[in-house]
Amino acid sequence: MLGRPSRRLLTIASALVVGGSLVLTGCGSDSGPAADGTTEITFWDDNGGPARTPVWQHIITEFQKANPKIKVKYVGIPIAQAQQKYDTAIAGGGVPDVGGVSTAMLANLVAQKALDPLDDKITAGPLNGKLNTQVGDSVKATVPDGKTYMMPMSTNMGVFWYRTDWFKEAGLEAPANWSEFFTAAEKLTKAGENRYGFTIRGGAGSIAQMLEIVYGQSGVTEIFDATGKSTVNDPKNVEALTKLAGMYKKVTPEADVNNDYVKMVAQFDGGNIAVMQHNLGSFNDHIKALGADKVAAMAVPKSDDGTQVVMSNPVSGIGVFAAGEKKDAAYKFAEFAASKAMNSYWSEKTGVLPANTEVNDEPWLTKLQHLTVASKVLNDPSTKVVQLPYYLPEFNAITKTDTEPLFQKVLLGDMTAKEFLDTMAAKLTEAQAGYKQRNGG
Repeated sequence: MLGRPSRRLLTIASALVVGGSLVLTGCGSDSGPAADGTTEITFWDDNGGPARTPVWQHIITEFQKANPKIKVKYVGIPIAQAQQKYDTAIAGGGVPDVGGVSTAMLANLVAQKALDPLDDKITAGPLNGKLNTQVGDSVKATVPDGKTYMMPMSTNMGVFWYRTDWFKEAGLEAPANWSEFFTAAEKLTKAGENRYGFTIRGGAGSIAQMLEIVYGQSGVTEIFDATGKSTVNDPKNVEALTKLAGMYKKVTPEADVNNDYVKMVAQFDGGNIAVMQHNLGSFNDHIKALGADKVAAMAVPKSDDGTQVVMSNPVSGIGVFAAGEKKDAAYKFAEFAASKAMNSYWSEKTGVLPANTEVNDEPWLTKLQHLTVASKVLNDPSTKVVQLPYYLPEFNAITKTDTEPLFQKVLLGDMTAKEFLDTMAAKLTEAQAGYKQRNGG
């Protein structure tokens, strides 16, 4: 039960003062306005720290200026502790009025009936039609009933970072499709000079990036078919993975089989790699190491039939807690944070894609090449987003413990692409069947 926070947490929390409102680590607000007519709500930031806390402080200050009768108590929680803090608060009856959530934790919170759906309020308010459809669909796909249990604020996207100077030297354009990609990787490889056309993430965190390449090539757009069978081992995906594995040690470093994110970035930023797959979050590392004149982002290449497929990325946003006693004020805060001005500020300061489509033409965004590329893809109605099943309790184990070591075997030639994908598909299909059975599907 979240009754008495630690001395250290109290010390941190008491140091944060937002818009003149004291920061408390307590639970949901008391019902009813205070004697002076003001209403206090408690907001938990699920990624509190030096990077995000000042951003929320600004948003809260602006909210209180626009709504002088509502005061917001800010509580910053380190991201690694957020899920546990919420679970403890739900069990102990001490949830905040409103809090930061992501689709990675959404299914767990909804299963505990901790959040209110926001669909009706969004439809009836100023944000109706203003929130990105792809982002909204990702939120809805995370829960059994397909409702919107969080106000979406932002998302990330997979991109391919590439050395613009190397491409220029070779007379190459950024690849638009996978055939062009494979050709460019071969032309840009000079193994004798320790220069490689691509780097494959073979270590920790490899599976999501592998799936993005596989589905991006095949053009398959769903993880499960209508019967609940996983499409991971679709023949087109098998062909795509075979091509990817065939790049290993030919146009990639041999060390790739063990490389995680840190090692992969070290190779790219160290000047040994032409193209590196990641997401928008590594922008600052690349610019600092290589310079804005030598690196840029390109979208995940289209399949050869012209289909643009990207994998879903976790969506960050704000949830209104069902047990809160000041839901109108809590929702007003969530709605304000997702408005054009605040969503623009949030996205610019945190380097992510805004959920509010009105932000797309903001000058700061159009000046950042990587965000412009990603925003164009995300807002294109023809883009197909493959929704990863974050809602499956087994998904993390399947994509980490069960399959990461097997993917390494594929790269080393000790396992075929078909054997690997058949194994993964069977596990996902079994997990999906169990999920449907539990939820009456």
